[in-house]
Amino acid sequence: MCPRCCMMIWNEHIETMSRDEMHQLQSENLRSAVKRVYEFVGPYRRKMQQIGLEPGDIKSIDDLHKLPFTTKDDLRDAYPYGMISVPMEQVIRLHASSGTTGKQTVVAYTKNDIDLWSEVMARSLTMTGVTRNDIVHVSYGYGLFTGGLGSHYGAECIGAVTVPVSTGNTKRQVQLLRDFGATVLMCTPSYALYLAETIEQAGFLDELKLRVGIFGAEPWTEEMRLMIEEKLRLSAHDIYGLSEIIGPGVSCECGMKNGLHVAEDHFVPEIIDPKTDKPMDEGEYGELVFTCITKEAMPLIRYRTRDISSLNYQKCECGRTSVRMSKPKGRVDDMLIIRGVNVFPSQIESVLMGITETAPFFMLVVDRVNNLDTLEVKVEMRPEFFSDEVRVIERLRNRIAREIESALGLSVIVTLAEPKSIERSEGKAVRVIDRRKLY
Repeated sequence: MCPRCCMMIWNEHIETMSRDEMHQLQSENLRSAVKRVYEFVGPYRRKMQQIGLEPGDIKSIDDLHKLPFTTKDDLRDAYPYGMISVPMEQVIRLHASSGTTGKQTVVAYTKNDIDLWSEVMARSLTMTGVTRNDIVHVSYGYGLFTGGLGSHYGAECIGAVTVPVSTGNTKRQVQLLRDFGATVLMCTPSYALYLAETIEQAGFLDELKLRVGIFGAEPWTEEMRLMIEEKLRLSAHDIYGLSEIIGPGVSCECGMKNGLHVAEDHFVPEIIDPKTDKPMDEGEYGELVFTCITKEAMPLIRYRTRDISSLNYQKCECGRTSVRMSKPKGRVDDMLIIRGVNVFPSQIESVLMGITETAPFFMLVVDRVNNLDTLEVKVEMRPEFFSDEVRVIERLRNRIAREIESALGLSVIVTLAEPKSIERSEGKAVRVIDRRKLY
């Protein structure tokens, strides 16, 4: 890739702003955001009143630590609209992510929020070297998941040709990559490797024009980056986001690939000790927390992402002064990320508890087969329902698979185990075996 393309900056005024200027901008927007949520969002007002905090007590971004945290449970408790800070007639879009108890976490957007999303995604694409002369193949899912539409907005915002392929039908995707002459690929890193394998089998690699890959929605290592770059002959970049904050575009790697630049004029990051909740110093690893200071519909305050990362405030070689977060090293909790979908063991447990033919003993086995994440659900059958008849077992297995897929939005492999074949535990049950060894 041309080094000059890597150094391009979409919003030079903001992305190269001095730390003092950024401090002032963040302080102004934080005061406004706190005042708005205090007035219009009951859960925030009650939390602040419980600790004797009023909006006027927040003078600058230095007071951010005084504010209470927000968690995913807060969003579930306020389902569906309890965290929205504007009248519903101003909301033009709803997205949602999966939850542990059947309730999804709902995210609302105003027209200005969608414009904000387009802006931060345009910054992200530009810092990877994408220009209006590119053809962007978007293989993230479209729908309630934010990946597809967020990528779509960014590509169209910079004026690139956008191909909204979404997920699935890999052979067709490979055909379109060749026929349409895509120069940019956006998808999960595991799907990029699966595409690479399919491309190699089809013998299309020499006919492709790919030069940039922007991959996110699941953790991936430097080793995987090198493999993707070798197999697809492109420059691979990490992008980060959460539906609760905006979607993809919260941060992204530039051409230096030395941390992900955060759009901190909109999303202020902190690193806290997940055990003590105390702020941590620059360079120290801890839990990543974000505060939305410009969003209108749902400006979350000190949202705990559960991701483990660190922050670097030094100016980057690319010329940007925005803070950089390290690639997340993992998660504080036990959430699994399978092909970009958040999966909690309790979600699967909830489904299995409704199956009368199975016992309450199960195991989740996560693996990577043909460069794609797989999830196997091993569950014991009750003795009275156990059968040697293949048709009976197959019907039950298919029914359980359908119900889990309906709950997760993700296909799984179901294995029916004999009674008492899954190891019992006298302490905390071990429900997950993760063979991917990402970290």
